[in-house]
Amino acid sequence: MSMSRTSSTSGARERLVVIGGDAAGMSAASQARRLRGPDELEIVAFERGHFTSYSACGIPYWVGGDVPERDRLIARTPEEHRERAIDLRMRTEVTEIDVARARVRSRDLGSGAEEWTSYDKLVIATGARPIRPDLPGIDAPGVHGVQTLDDGQALLDTLTTTEGRRAVVVGAGYIGVEMAEALINRGYEVTVVNRGKEPMSTLDPDMGRLVHTAMEGLGITMVDDAEVTKVLTGQDGRVRAVATEDAEYPADVVVLGIGVRPETTLAKGAGLPLGDHGGLLTDLAMRVRGHENIWAGGDCVEVLDLISGRERHIALGTHANKHGQVIGSNVGGGYATFPGVVGTAVSKVCDLEIARTGLREKDAHRAGLRFEAVTIESTSRAGYYPDADLMTVKMLAEHRTGRLLGVQIVGGEGAAKRVDIAAVALTAGMTVERMTSLDLGYAPPFSPVWDPILVAARKAVAAVRRSAP
Repeated sequence: MSMSRTSSTSGARERLVVIGGDAAGMSAASQARRLRGPDELEIVAFERGHFTSYSACGIPYWVGGDVPERDRLIARTPEEHRERAIDLRMRTEVTEIDVARARVRSRDLGSGAEEWTSYDKLVIATGARPIRPDLPGIDAPGVHGVQTLDDGQALLDTLTTTEGRRAVVVGAGYIGVEMAEALINRGYEVTVVNRGKEPMSTLDPDMGRLVHTAMEGLGITMVDDAEVTKVLTGQDGRVRAVATEDAEYPADVVVLGIGVRPETTLAKGAGLPLGDHGGLLTDLAMRVRGHENIWAGGDCVEVLDLISGRERHIALGTHANKHGQVIGSNVGGGYATFPGVVGTAVSKVCDLEIARTGLREKDAHRAGLRFEAVTIESTSRAGYYPDADLMTVKMLAEHRTGRLLGVQIVGGEGAAKRVDIAAVALTAGMTVERMTSLDLGYAPPFSPVWDPILVAARKAVAAVRRSAP
């Protein structure tokens, strides 16, 4: 092992060190470079993987064949970053943050060489890691988490070299549901083992049931309310089945879709503040609390939920890119803030679109809020117009005040992006009564005269009025 030290250059030139080469980290580096040239700011970025600035959200669609080539998911290559005077060091892992001496220790994963690099400003964008339960056989060949492009490539390598065509997906959140569809598209027999009563725990169970029905319609075997106890292996050491307390499910490949946790091992070791969900805590400028020259963004941080007023961990590329822009602006001498989120997310299972924003019923209960919940069925277009798809909209409104608290939508084409109307209403703090007056676009090919969101809002208004003393 070799050990060398590099220190920040003297004079006015500062050094920004970025840990993590994906959305938040490289957005921060790029924005800082736009505002400050190489003569003013040196930028050193470390990435332990093989890729930078890519869409992790697109991995299921690449695995399933909708996206034909891996490189289409890459927004900017290492070479492109380097052309902008960013010293990007690939396959290099940061192993320690020394806050007291303002430096990080890194290790070249190829040579094993280590060195210290000092910083004037530090950005932590270490992302999230897939939840991998401590179970017998969980590390057997053929068991895959899917978080990075490297993970996606490893899964594809398994799918193209394994003779069997049986897959088990553990977990039925966004990644689990999307990977189940991807595997169906590749001709696999797919079983989803989910410890919840319904898939998509980000929805209320009554809405999750609609997703369950759609997944079974694709030919996916759904095993709900069941927990995996171990992964069974064959004589060759590879996975052969997944076991619960009651049954075994044969598998030639296993995909873990249980969710992710903030990757904050480095931050914890450095004594940086973490929240209840294990993510870094920052102020509105994305500066790590209590540390003037350290910022953090992306899947490794917790963010403020504007509805409940509590910190949440939400791993989404939309947030990560915004965090990076805010951090880069502040590091580069400007000023920007990230006020928080309302929890908007969309997904799909074949032709079924799934969307949510704001609070679920259990979120509202946990926040101590009293509320009214209503559900309506409508269509994506005027009922008489060809190819009008059904959709179900669930809306939560605060008891008495009528403040919108959350919306969930499950339906055919045109359902998911309607949630953006609700996201804006939530951000603006609108009541459901005020929502009924929204001047939304209408023509028969696009919506009924009363858009499904407005139909739900009208029903919510009636429920709130009935609850008034």
